[in-house]
Amino acid sequence: MESRLFKKLYAAAAVLVLAGFIWGYGMETPSEAKNAAASDGTYQMVLPNFSALAKQVQPGVVNIRTVKTTKEGGPVFRHFFGNPFGNRDPNRDPFSEGGPGREFKQRSLGSGFVIDKEGFIVTNNHVVENADQIKVRLTDDREFDAKIIGRDPKTDLALIKIDDGKDLSPLKMGDSEKLEVGSWVLAVGSPFGLEQTVTAGIVSAKGRFIGAGPYDDFIQTDASINPGNSGGPLLNMNGEVIGINTAIIAQGQGIGFAIPVNLAQNIITQLKEHGSVTRGWMGVGIQDLTPELAQYYGLNKDQKGVLVTQVFPGDPAEKAGIKVKDVIIAVDGKPVGTGRELSSAVAGMAVGKEVPVKILREGKEQTAKVQLAERKDTEQAAKGQAPETEEFGIRAADLNPETARRFGIDENEKGVLVAAVKPGSKADQAGLQQGDIVKEVNRVAIQSVNEMKAEFGKTKSGDAASFLVKRGTSGFVVLKVTK
Repeated sequence: MESRLFKKLYAAAAVLVLAGFIWGYGMETPSEAKNAAASDGTYQMVLPNFSALAKQVQPGVVNIRTVKTTKEGGPVFRHFFGNPFGNRDPNRDPFSEGGPGREFKQRSLGSGFVIDKEGFIVTNNHVVENADQIKVRLTDDREFDAKIIGRDPKTDLALIKIDDGKDLSPLKMGDSEKLEVGSWVLAVGSPFGLEQTVTAGIVSAKGRFIGAGPYDDFIQTDASINPGNSGGPLLNMNGEVIGINTAIIAQGQGIGFAIPVNLAQNIITQLKEHGSVTRGWMGVGIQDLTPELAQYYGLNKDQKGVLVTQVFPGDPAEKAGIKVKDVIIAVDGKPVGTGRELSSAVAGMAVGKEVPVKILREGKEQTAKVQLAERKDTEQAAKGQAPETEEFGIRAADLNPETARRFGIDENEKGVLVAAVKPGSKADQAGLQQGDIVKEVNRVAIQSVNEMKAEFGKTKSGDAASFLVKRGTSGFVVLKVTK
């Protein structure tokens, strides 16, 4: 009798234990119990169910297909953002490639997401750049032609628009500043053309610098991201967009990067209103304040800030009284600890805005009022410095120390800066890109626009000149430009 009673009690206890296990890991729990700390300091882990969230956000995510007409100009390593998944575009049509100088249709794919009922869609610049045709497909299989409203290559963001789109499902924007490392996130997109693919992971890190551009500030995630995910949303558990999926490390696994939505918001607004982006500019050369420099200038070795190494004549900082050796510790009330933080903060502010800049001068705290000017891009800076080189279709500028500092190039770099490339020109056909630095022409080192023109002028009409070009983080490439 006792033996039977014991068996019944044991079986009942086992059922309760099993039920508790299922409750804790397989079913939703009351919100107050989720991930709650136990009395012994440990945490109860509850795995989320993403089904409802996926169903909520998928109607706002779109598939983007583009067609570009291009010409082979030799083996060109594309800029990081032009192809963040390796040196060869995995979405290029293998049956459309031609030889050097021959036209072919390059088909690419990507993702994006709807931001309002008017049909505006956010994606990556590298998804739609130079596209002759852009097709957008919604989750209900409706397909639209899209047009580019504006692009910002520096942050790899683009805004496109579809017309006559009814019953659109815009996604809500979140706050990437509130995002914490370890938080669950969801990525939705079209990896390898597989539309409406949902992957989940966590935020692995914030503020990642990967050498992609002057405004690197990426969210790192282990949610699976592949070619075709570019431009798609990274979402929090409330279904809010907190990032735009942009890049992966080709040799890595489970390492993806997204542009924080707080960085993107101002860019998107400017593209929508003006079709282009303007950025604030103070006019200072800067470097991070190391413990050694802090000690040298009589500051606490743990002091955070940015050391002013140069003040450009006539620019806002000089007018506000900022001097070399000042240490900038805050801008518009927000602390800055690195040069990247300072550059990003100023670039995100409106041109003409008067901004309080807190500085340390000889250890004493002061505040300067800086009225921001517009940061000039490479094309604007080159105007008036050198005429367009009509022979092959580029606008170029001498690469001197001041030009280098203004555009984040090593001051010791030698060569000629390509400020703009005329579409359809011989330079464009050869593969020259804005931002390239021409180091040599026909194996002759050049250091000025006049030297470049002189060397190119020695080439006979119909022949090709060899250009040695340094391109961002891709290294050196050799391009053949026909005269």
